[in-house]
Amino acid sequence: MKKAKALIGDAGATFVNAFTVTPLCCPSRSSIFTGRYPHNHEVRNNSLTGNCSSSLWQKGPETQTIPVYLGKQHYETFFAGKYLNQYGKKEAGDVGHVPLGWDQWHSLVGNSQYYNYTLSVNGKEEKHGDSYEKDYLTDLITNRSLHFLEDRSPQHPFFMMLSPPAPHSPWTAAPQYQKSLCDVISGADEKMLLDLYHFCASLSVFQDKHWLLRQPVNPMPNSSVEFLDNAYRKRWQTLLSVDDMVEKLVKKLDNIKELDNTYIFYTSDNGYHTGQFSLPIDKRQLYEFDIRIPLMVRGPGIKPNQTLQAPVLNIDLAPTMLDISGLNLSAVNMDGQSFLSQMAPSLRNGTARPYFLIEYTGEGHPTPDPSCPKLGPGLSQCFPDCVCEDAYNNTYACVRTLNKEQNLQYCEFADSESFVEVYNLTSDPDQLENIFKKVDPQILQAMNQRLIKLQSCVGSSCREYK
Repeated sequence: MKKAKALIGDAGATFVNAFTVTPLCCPSRSSIFTGRYPHNHEVRNNSLTGNCSSSLWQKGPETQTIPVYLGKQHYETFFAGKYLNQYGKKEAGDVGHVPLGWDQWHSLVGNSQYYNYTLSVNGKEEKHGDSYEKDYLTDLITNRSLHFLEDRSPQHPFFMMLSPPAPHSPWTAAPQYQKSLCDVISGADEKMLLDLYHFCASLSVFQDKHWLLRQPVNPMPNSSVEFLDNAYRKRWQTLLSVDDMVEKLVKKLDNIKELDNTYIFYTSDNGYHTGQFSLPIDKRQLYEFDIRIPLMVRGPGIKPNQTLQAPVLNIDLAPTMLDISGLNLSAVNMDGQSFLSQMAPSLRNGTARPYFLIEYTGEGHPTPDPSCPKLGPGLSQCFPDCVCEDAYNNTYACVRTLNKEQNLQYCEFADSESFVEVYNLTSDPDQLENIFKKVDPQILQAMNQRLIKLQSCVGSSCREYK
């Protein structure tokens, strides 16, 4: 993503410790929109029963999101791309449901696609086929956002949220990029990659991790490595179109003389793993590779080439954007905090966050999975070689402490074992050793108490640290 780095990161601030509060699409996106932890917006996973775009979500948290508050500040608002995984389904209000606050609405119905999808365009169904020029979703989002910038009212400030499918599966690259990056992993490199995956997998002591991490074959089979090779390359290929999007938007903002007046945020809803701990592909796990996200921001008052270390969460995006708009944040009920002061200290006074909450509610099938019968019901996301990446009891809550004194993670599972995982990321950045049985009991007790407090926090109480 060279263009994005040059045009956003190098021109502003890069946050090297940015996290999602839950490593899955729908609850994470709900946190971005509301500035709330999942236990407060009550979207638990990607299913309707998990409140993903459910009527409960629509009647409650969806009425208190970024565009609703910006509308009160007389912003003109635009959305294009993937919203929430269940959006547009008949059980979720169909395509006619347009969330409050959006003046222009171009939302994908359902989960990520690049071709042959349906959009809700301001509440009207719009079918798309497989023509690159007309339908490739990443480019369509780009083109419609450029038209919005051309047609908007210059009397009002504007807010755009662009949510391309890349790099989500099915990883369909634009035609001009389908042969790009073929030298990323090829030929002799494939053997080196295979050896590397085998080596890294063999380092892990899976017996001290939750049972879901103990079931993959170790070392990883060659068939899984080949699958990973292909997926890794295709994911990067799809992102090349996102890089083009950034370049075109920055150029358009410059042409209409708005670049110096505009804040641009570049981020993701969750991390992703590709082979760590012999897990083929997915997210949903408590480890750094799934909870860390990219975050770069440029805009007025932000000095270029900043690298910022303080932890920032995706629940901080909404209050930061509202802070920029001039809204009094005491008037909104959000768990996150503005990080505007970190980027531009002259604009605001800010406080550091010494620790924070990560929470996730697992998904599973009530019946056996035909593609993975040996593991039975209650599991889901079973990828190559019958490695299941999620389960009903893959439900956990963690306290992540990251400051000058400590770099720790303490996690409790809601399962029959009451399993606990603890990691010292200063000495063990790859989280290979669960040190639960070695840690001073007083430290464990303190982390447990912090976790209990955070799991019930609301609004300002989520920002009280003792």
